[in-house]
Amino acid sequence: MRTVLAMSARRFWLACLFAAISLPLAAQAPTEGDYLYSVVLLRAAPGAFNDLIEALAEADDLREEAGDEASFRIRHSQGDHWDFMLILPMEGRPEYHASARTERRSQVWGSDRGQEVRSRLEAATSYREEWTATSVPLDEMARRFSGMALFHVEMFAGLPGLREDLLEQRRMENRYYAELDRQQNLLFVREGGSNWDAMTIGFHESLSSFAAAGASIPAARQDRAARAAGFEGVDSIGPYLRSLLSYHNDTLGVPLPRD
Repeated sequence: MRTVLAMSARRFWLACLFAAISLPLAAQAPTEGDYLYSVVLLRAAPGAFNDLIEALAEADDLREEAGDEASFRIRHSQGDHWDFMLILPMEGRPEYHASARTERRSQVWGSDRGQEVRSRLEAATSYREEWTATSVPLDEMARRFSGMALFHVEMFAGLPGLREDLLEQRRMENRYYAELDRQQNLLFVREGGSNWDAMTIGFHESLSSFAAAGASIPAARQDRAARAAGFEGVDSIGPYLRSLLSYHNDTLGVPLPRD
């Protein structure tokens, strides 16, 4: 009996290994993690759009001078009301607020240049919203952003008592994409700050590739993938998500270069 169980366990793990090998790299890549980010939404003051872009580039220079990581930056294209999203790597609260890093940050931002850039940011901004969330490690975040031309950003506030169901729905949808050998979205899970419970970002090489994603996959295969991911069927994915939401923002964006 013990031998049979051992052989069954071995076959199980071999099956898991071969299944993982058979999936494309995009489907195997991590989609969430414990690395902490600050997510900042900004809207430019009237007439100050270009001034804000310039100030944001200088702010990233100062972050690097202070020993922090530069931001991942998205420029709004259509959808939500913000102009820019900054995703600021923190790693974790103990690391980010370590005395040496805090002292260096204070020196850089307290300098004449730091205060001047801070003043320009405030003058060029008419709306600011900030929250913290955990997601994939920094190297994976950088890999995802590299070379991408379009981002699909969705932000979710769940109904009372349904936050965990909302997070699981987001994971189920990623499992659905994996079943179809499509790249999964990155998942951000709220740690503090604003009222958003979660955010997902999809990364695409172009608007046409985003529009065509999944269009060539037969409906029957999509339905099988949805059921394998835990949905009642492909037509239930959207309605089930909406049943968990208090509100939801949906945005398309493009990269905001530093130069």
